[in-house]
Amino acid sequence: MASSVYDIEMPRLSGKPESLSTYSGKVVLAVNVASRCGFTPQYAGLEALYERYSDRGFTVLGFPCNQFGHQEPGNADQIQEFCKINFGVTFPLFAKLDVKGPEQHPLYALLSETPDDGGKAGNVGWNFEKFLVDREGKVTRRFRSRVKPDDARVVEAIESLL
Repeated sequence: MASSVYDIEMPRLSGKPESLSTYSGKVVLAVNVASRCGFTPQYAGLEALYERYSDRGFTVLGFPCNQFGHQEPGNADQIQEFCKINFGVTFPLFAKLDVKGPEQHPLYALLSETPDDGGKAGNVGWNFEKFLVDREGKVTRRFRSRVKPDDARVVEAIESLL
């Protein structure tokens, strides 16, 4: 298993492979996303964070997942179009992946080892869980789906790493 998120390579939504080492030195908020979820409006908050802090070395990385209620049924083009048209998403989006189960992507095997503020680690529970990664690739915080991107805990955690 990878020891850092930067040891992992995966395809972007376009299909082009990309090493997450591309984001080495940045603060990263990794989020499993879906287009047909009650939390889908969080795309707007994620984009706002990206726009607010990207010039300070911050990025959001979106990882579409269809494992929760089949709420991300689209193909890559449909996902990209949905995100752009409905939420103006400009942060990087990657190919659809599994965040739990027998086909769990190595990235999420690493991310899900991190406990949330209540001390609970393990499988992602639903869409829009957020994992904050420091500039060295260490996962520092985990925020469950109900914690919105503009929540003071998220903003303060990002600012503390910038």
